[in-house]
Amino acid sequence: MPQLRIALAQVNPTVGDLTGNSELIVDWARKAAEAGAHVTVFPEMSVTGYPVEDLALRKAFAQASRAQVETLARSLADAGCGEMLTYVGYLDQDDEGPRNAAAALLGGEIVASQFKHHLPNYGVFDERRNFKPGHTLDVVRLHGLDIGMVICEDLWQDGGPVSALGQAGVDLIVSPNASPYEKSKDDVRLPLVAGRAREAGAPVVYTNQVGGQDDLVFDGDSIVVAADGQLLARAPQFVEYLQVLDLDLPAGGHSAEGEFAGLRVSRRVLSAEPLPAYEPLPEPTISEPLPEEAEVWSALVIGLRDYVRKNGFRSVMFGFSGGIDSAVTAALAVDALGPDAVYGVSMPSEYSSEHSRSDAAELARRLGCHFRTEPVADMVKVYVDQLSLAGTGLAEENIQARTRGMLLMALSNLEGHLVLATGNKTELAVGYSTIYGDAVGGFAPIKDVFKTHVWALARWRNADAEKRGETPPIPENSINKPPSAELRPGQLDTDSLPDYPLLDDILDDYVEGDRGFKDLLAAGFDAEVVDRVVRMVDRAEYKRRQYPPGTKITFKAFGRDRRLPMTNAWRETH
Repeated sequence: MPQLRIALAQVNPTVGDLTGNSELIVDWARKAAEAGAHVTVFPEMSVTGYPVEDLALRKAFAQASRAQVETLARSLADAGCGEMLTYVGYLDQDDEGPRNAAAALLGGEIVASQFKHHLPNYGVFDERRNFKPGHTLDVVRLHGLDIGMVICEDLWQDGGPVSALGQAGVDLIVSPNASPYEKSKDDVRLPLVAGRAREAGAPVVYTNQVGGQDDLVFDGDSIVVAADGQLLARAPQFVEYLQVLDLDLPAGGHSAEGEFAGLRVSRRVLSAEPLPAYEPLPEPTISEPLPEEAEVWSALVIGLRDYVRKNGFRSVMFGFSGGIDSAVTAALAVDALGPDAVYGVSMPSEYSSEHSRSDAAELARRLGCHFRTEPVADMVKVYVDQLSLAGTGLAEENIQARTRGMLLMALSNLEGHLVLATGNKTELAVGYSTIYGDAVGGFAPIKDVFKTHVWALARWRNADAEKRGETPPIPENSINKPPSAELRPGQLDTDSLPDYPLLDDILDDYVEGDRGFKDLLAAGFDAEVVDRVVRMVDRAEYKRRQYPPGTKITFKAFGRDRRLPMTNAWRETH
């Protein structure tokens, strides 16, 4: 059977950096060519980065993107990659509007191109706002083999391009993707791609983007699946990687053109003769998906790293309170950026316990990062005395949080650090945060992590360090002590909130699962607790809108996943 060597270039582009992304593509294409690849597949919109959101509506950007693809084709040829068929994604535009497009480049030219047909409009996606759908498919014959293409969602939806290619007949399907990460995504991804391969009767080459873009993170996990659904190759998660393998493909001699499954299929012959037989590479390594905690930790690390670096920051700063949230954030930041780029600030008030101060200092010692102490008691006293806030409860408590927030932002202005907010998903859900206080900052690394999961991640990270013979980064006392904001004497989180395991169970159903009041009661939760939690969640929408972005790891993160009105008088009752 005819042979073909395929490369999957799992790369990390930056949205809007057309020149930098093209240079990245040339670098990885050169590696693929040196490995003897005949076809290399880059991710969806790899020239522009993904998602471009409303940049797609700017005609100048679309024109620049198209021109960049033409330049890229020539650059690939100049780099010695001209004989390798290279698939790249980009933004195009025609008389109907913007297009999510992909092009096949060969010999310094664009030899085929097509537009994404299925435009996702759920969860984090809003592509119907930004793009017009395509209705044609370009099949190319390379070395006697017919290669079709589907772009990301075209693979995920029933019908459409996969069905059309299956009916028209192809020997191979390549699929550029930018599929955002969420926990256990591979449990869905692999069966889906395997099913599409069986449906089309052809192997599927699925190349996925890697890296962070604002609140999204992409895990790579690129795969190749045989026509019978068997997994042939899988790239590792959360790293740039070139997966190369040889395929033996039956040349079907397909010739059908015309309309199939509502799409127009056309064909172009690039080279009709099969390649001379060659010695194939050894069987590729099939990388195993990471265990859940390692996978989530990796997602949070790369999400933070790329947000900081792609936005031009060199360092981060945030409060070291001695508690679990700031400790996990600090460990993530050091893993993402290195200890020299992390600046911790202890900001004790008159209510701060000695163990909080010592735990913060011990955290910094274990991580090897920068650390300073900036007491806030005197600054708080000025506000309290000026406004006669002593004994007012919440107003006095929040002055402490806001004084700390103001101090961090002043240091950020002075020294150029990006301030991180250390709040978790549970706190955001119920409004247990102070606007202009602990909510200040440019990024929130654990924004999509429930409190109980924060503890689980801390224990996993410490255990992982011990396995490698390293000092566990997070002090045990920060993990084991009862959580407290320490804004009044003897304060504990449980004074204001249900126990976190119970609270997170309710929030998982209400936020992630969109279950209503009656559904929560049917699940066995106490009516009084449910009513209290639901009211807290619904009242806190205005706070969440003002909170910094943070890496999405769950099915439904706060932000573009969950869009509820801030002014909302509707309440479900029992």
